[in-house]
Amino acid sequence: MTDLTPLDIAHAAMEAAPEDATARLRFYETLVASELYLLLKSEVEGDQLDPEVFDLSYHSFVLVFDREDRLAQFAGRIVPYAALSGRSIVTMLAGQGVGLGVNLDVAPSSILLPPEAVDWLAETLSDAPSEIEAKPEKLSAPKGLPENLLIALDARLATMAGLADLAYLARVTYDTGAQGHLLGFVGADPQAQSALARAVSEVLIFSGLEAAALDVAFFAASDPVAACLAHCGLRFDLPEPPRPTVRAAPGSDPDKPPLLR
Repeated sequence: MTDLTPLDIAHAAMEAAPEDATARLRFYETLVASELYLLLKSEVEGDQLDPEVFDLSYHSFVLVFDREDRLAQFAGRIVPYAALSGRSIVTMLAGQGVGLGVNLDVAPSSILLPPEAVDWLAETLSDAPSEIEAKPEKLSAPKGLPENLLIALDARLATMAGLADLAYLARVTYDTGAQGHLLGFVGADPQAQSALARAVSEVLIFSGLEAAALDVAFFAASDPVAACLAHCGLRFDLPEPPRPTVRAAPGSDPDKPPLLR
């Protein structure tokens, strides 16, 4: 199968190693980071959503799909839906006693998550990044970070096209004497900074590492700190946003007149 989605891949890794907590957490991290299509009972009115709820013998579930065509394949007809992040859907369902059916019957990542799993995810995501003020005094190459954390971070940043030019990971010593690791984004869209910080926070949350911490900062390309990061840091390139496809109007090219039928 050549059209596997990131959710399919993460689910397959989890199924292949049922005792591997890291693989399971990686699946959950991919789920909350994905754009999901929530099946609705009726069209959206204002900010009110009316999800289609399926009652099974043991729990009730709402259904989400990670591609529109998978939703269409499941429904077999035109149906209303809402496109939301997995994070938003989990937060919306928290405490409602409703589970989450993901890609049911239409993908290898088909799975039912009971209400307890949804509540756990929402609680896990409730810890928002906190802001601190400190000045980096010394930067050096990163050291001692697990490979699986770096892979997960790279995968997450690869989904955030256009939000920043790139990022560097480095060891840091602050003017307060505190030490740690810093992920410095260069050329980030100011409106995207909170989303980038939250994404890094979620990678850490689902890394399975106790007391994992990673500071996030934002720099202009002209900032001297950005040059220092480029010298010693591990570089992550964020993809460029897709360029809109411009199609010529029919008949606009005199050498290719439109066909009549």
